[in-house]
Amino acid sequence: MSNQAVQMYALSLDQIEQAILEGGHKRTVLVQGHMGTGKSSLLKTLSQTLPNHITCYFDCTTKDLGDITIPQLQTMDNEGYVKYVTNEELGVHYNAPIILMIDEYGKANPAVKNAMLRLMLERKIGSYTLHKDSIVFATTNLGAEGVGDLLPPHARNRMTIVTARKPNNMEWIEWGVNNGIDHTLLGWCKDNPQLFASFENIKDPDENPYIYHPKQQRTAFVTPRSLESASDWLKGRDTLDDQTVTAILMGTIGDRAAMDLMAFVKLSDQLPSLDSIKKDPMNAKVPESASAICMVVYRTLSTIEREWIDPWMDYMLRLDKEAQGMFANGVRHPKYSKQSIVMTNKKFTAWAMANNYLFTADKK
Repeated sequence: MSNQAVQMYALSLDQIEQAILEGGHKRTVLVQGHMGTGKSSLLKTLSQTLPNHITCYFDCTTKDLGDITIPQLQTMDNEGYVKYVTNEELGVHYNAPIILMIDEYGKANPAVKNAMLRLMLERKIGSYTLHKDSIVFATTNLGAEGVGDLLPPHARNRMTIVTARKPNNMEWIEWGVNNGIDHTLLGWCKDNPQLFASFENIKDPDENPYIYHPKQQRTAFVTPRSLESASDWLKGRDTLDDQTVTAILMGTIGDRAAMDLMAFVKLSDQLPSLDSIKKDPMNAKVPESASAICMVVYRTLSTIEREWIDPWMDYMLRLDKEAQGMFANGVRHPKYSKQSIVMTNKKFTAWAMANNYLFTADKK
């Protein structure tokens, strides 16, 4: 299949999660995708949907053949025999529904790959059989990344392989709002969609100095995972000088990305304090630049509480319509954790009606 066709049928993690929920108890889905894009997070999201399943994580990169099963001597009618006991991480001993993620399968020792095949196809290993409602899926990096993910044909034929696409900047921002990502970083991501580009679409690595590219050695680069790490460092910048923060970011997301992000961080000086919005929304500072206004909106989506929705709505009316719409779209997102408290606020409801927005709170 051509590279263009592969990308055309690459799926989002949400789509892959739905596919695993539908058929993962019968067939093993192997999720291949770019490094650092959240493939392993599927275990967490699946467990939230299936809270009665036991989650099991099996990291193939740390295993050898002897780590999967070990012999245990048994006796019956004075006759000895060997039973093979499985690794606890595989979860087969629970005799209950599990969600088993076989992580980094493509990097596994060849003997480990072979040893896992029966479990992935038949849901059996040794004398154990998984509970009928158990879900098994695996992850691996793209072979084109050149980081050692290789699968023989006979292994591929035992599973269903899907390609996970990288999120675009707005998808990642929606995730970031609900997961405590620094609002300055979210604003920078909104202005720089190239941070989420795929190397397959870039022939010359110099055209995008931010991302991983197999044709050019980069000690650090931007992925959704390294952006989350950068967020953690940015949250502590009040106790660090700019030189230290810049150096740390260079070692997290790469030189060019770190320098550009630090230039963007200086925009945060234009932001009004949360206190000023809560106490005096009609006089709190309104940033001049569109990027700084975006940061105000993202910060609010991440931190808003019921007690100060009213003053926020008063302040929001002083922002342009695009910023108001950005806040509304953030609230409307089905996974927004604070949706119910905002959408039941009288001022927000009045604004929604006045602006022809239709909102329906998620029914849980």
